[in-house]
Amino acid sequence: MSWLIFLVWFGNIVCDTVGQLAFKGAATEPDEENKPQSLFQYWLALFRQPLLWLGIIAYVAEFLLWMAFLTLVPLSEGILLGSINIIVIMVLGRLFFDEKLTSMRVLGISFVAIGVAIVGAF
Repeated sequence: MSWLIFLVWFGNIVCDTVGQLAFKGAATEPDEENKPQSLFQYWLALFRQPLLWLGIIAYVAEFLLWMAFLTLVPLSEGILLGSINIIVIMVLGRLFFDEKLTSMRVLGISFVAIGVAIVGAF
């Protein structure tokens, strides 16, 4: 894997991860006493969240990086290498949002990690 491919791939991982975590943070309501009363109020409050806009910006950047990545590698390899995002997001979801990592999830992300390592190595 060339340095250019690696940098574009790594940038894609970072942008996708930041976007996912920002969307989760924006959608999670930390304050029960200021909970919106209706769906419309919820969406108004959501659009005022800076994390939502960070997520949107990260997703736009991720889209551009993904397109660049796919111009550099075959689609079959790109999809497999892109799967590493699943692992990164699951681990950071555990760290930032205290999400549960069951034994089946750990087994699943282990298989994904092994597959990504094999594709990246060859």
